Parts: sequence; structure tokens; C-alpha cells
Amino acid sequence: MRQLGSKTMMFGVAGAVIVALAGCAPGANTAPKAGSAGAATTASTWFDQEQFDTEESQRTASFEGDATKPYLQHLAGDMVDAAPYAAAGPKKVCFSNAALSNTWRQTGWISMNQQLEVLKSQGIVSELETRNAQDSDDTQVADIDYFINENNCDAYIIAPNSPEATAPAVERACATGKPVIIFDRGAGTDCVTSFIHSVGGMAWGIDSATFIAENVKKGARVIALRTAPGVDVFEQRWAAAQHIFDEAGLEVTDYITGADPAKIKSTITDEIAKGDIAAVWVDLGDQAVPAVESFEDAGTDIPIVTGEDNLAYLHAWKDKGFKGFAPVYSAFQWRTALLATAMLFQGQPIPEDWVLPQTPVAQDDLDTVLAENKGMPDGHYSSFGGEDLPGFPKVWQDRVMP
Repeated sequence: MRQLGSKTMMFGVAGAVIVALAGCAPGANTAPKAGSAGAATTASTWFDQEQFDTEESQRTASFEGDATKPYLQHLAGDMVDAAPYAAAGPKKVCFSNAALSNTWRQTGWISMNQQLEVLKSQGIVSELETRNAQDSDDTQVADIDYFINENNCDAYIIAPNSPEATAPAVERACATGKPVIIFDRGAGTDCVTSFIHSVGGMAWGIDSATFIAENVKKGARVIALRTAPGVDVFEQRWAAAQHIFDEAGLEVTDYITGADPAKIKSTITDEIAKGDIAAVWVDLGDQAVPAVESFEDAGTDIPIVTGEDNLAYLHAWKDKGFKGFAPVYSAFQWRTALLATAMLFQGQPIPEDWVLPQTPVAQDDLDTVLAENKGMPDGHYSSFGGEDLPGFPKVWQDRVMP
């Protein structure tokens, strides 16, 4: 495993369907300023200079903890007093998951379940009862209320579908007095015990857009492929990227594609016909490979195409030899969420705002990352953080959803 201590930081996401990250600001856990989720928003709506500056500094911060265990690292900050949650004997954890609708989530889910096996063998966790909301706010609210009414959960883990819609249900979970751990996306409320996430969407956008800005000429034409409007993780990535592109004086045209390969290919094909493209920026790694294929189909050189740390993109980058860069949103946070709950049961303090490192894959890292993930399928993410868990590597290679 590459050490993820004080390097420049960033990790990624995946999926054919939209995924969302933390709400407005990591740690704030509140919904961002935005228009309706069904209408495209502008960078000015989502751009927050204070948050931009925070994540810019966190990208290169020194993280506390063992760099060989990035899933346990964190930035310095307020800690949760674990004493009220400490108890002997194995405890039941209830997990409300937004979905398993994309490969990033599936990779994290596998790591989480392998961590569960360890905690069960240690007598810390008895079971992880899980309900998947299938990308539905209404379903997730019902799932959380089901757990509350069931009244036999010793702790709640929630990966919210969207901050505003889930906030009332999360607050009802908080009112039970049991620990509530949020990860991946924000919950629209500050009542939670701990919010776990890697640095954030602004940092993701900063990493990838800076790479492009530093490798093209002023006035160069850039195509931005965006997954979905109104989804905080994507809007924050785009807001940060557009801010950097504007400052660099680049000519940028953006498209909402829904990560649909057919739409991506038709969009890039149309843009190729208009003239030279210096770079393609994506807000989700799943958009990168169809974009690369579009240039191949047109018989033109592949320009800079950014992606993420999913193996499909990393292999395309290596095999086809274009100039690439992979920002990352750390998939190992799924494991961290379960470990955080176990730590509370054991009376160990955890960060209130648990910021994890997210280290990008640059050209110099590519061969090492591919070697470390040899034999893994295209849907796998190199930031899975499960090399020391039982079942490695076969469980992640087989990708049978628990």
C-alpha cells in the first residue's frame, strides 16, 4: 500500500449512477446553497471561497496516525468522548446505506464487510443489519425510522442519500441517545456523533483542474463532463474546477451527461468536429473511458483526460499512453465508519469531524498502483484500503456483493 501521510491528497468515486459526498462543508454537515436538484446550477451558486481555502490546505496537511493505515488517519481536531458509549460484549450496528448502485460503493461495501468479519471474531460487533435505499430519499427515511422503531440497535451508521431530505430522520436517530456515525455524504444536521469523509469535493476539483491548467496553454479548449446537477459532491468538484479554469484563462464547455456512455461519446464526437480539444475533465471516473474511446473512434490523438482511481481508467491511462491524472475520494472510508463505531464501544475517542487523507494518482504513481492492484477487476478502486483484511485479494476480485 502506498503511504498516505503528508503527500498531496485526493482519492475518488465511481459509478454509473450519481453518488454524493459530504454536505456543504466537511464537518459542518449541513446542506449547501443550491438550486433545485433537477436544474443545472452554476459554479457561483456552489463556490464557497472559505471551503475552497480549507480543502486546499487540507490536501497537503499532515495527518495524524499510522500512514500505513490511512483508514485510521485523521486531521487534528475535537474528539468525541467515548465514555457514554462504552459497553462490554458484542453490539449490534444498524446501517442505512444510500445505495450500492455504483462500483465505488460496491468496492467500499466489500471492504466494510470484511472489516465486519474481523470485529465479529473479536467479539466487538455481533451483526451489521443493513438496509439499502436504492438511491431513494423516501426509502432511506423509512429505513432509518424502521431501525429506530425496531429499538435493538446499539449504534447507527448512515451513508445519506442527500443531506436535506434525510436530516429529520437522522435527527430522530440522534434522539435515541445511541451513537450516530455519518460517512461519505453529509446529513444536513450537526447532531451526529461523528462525520467521516476524506478531504472533499473542492479538493478533488482542485487536484484535477490544477493538473489540466498546468499542462495546457492559456486559451486552450477544455471539455468538462458532469454527472448530475444539484448533487453536492459533483457541484463542489465542478465549482472548484471552474474557479481554477477561469483563473487560468481556459475556454471551457461543460455538459451534463448522467455518466451515460452513449451520451459521453456523442458529446465528445461533436466537440472533436469543432476543433482541437486540449483536455477532458470529468467529475466522475466512469466518464473517462468512454471519452478516451471517442478520440480513438475518431482516429485522433487522445488529449489529457482526467479520471479516478478505478482500475478501468488506470488501465486505459497506462495502456493507451495519454496524459492522465486520477483524483481520489477514498473508498476505505466505508471501513473507517465501522471501525469508528467499534472504537466507541471500546471507550476509545474518535474525531468529531473525521477527515481522512485522499491521495491522487499521478503519472509517477501509476505503475506502483497498478502493480499493487494486479488481478483486480475494472470496477475496483485502488483506495479500497483492505490489503490487510481477510479474503484479500480474492474477495475483491470476485466482487460478490454480501
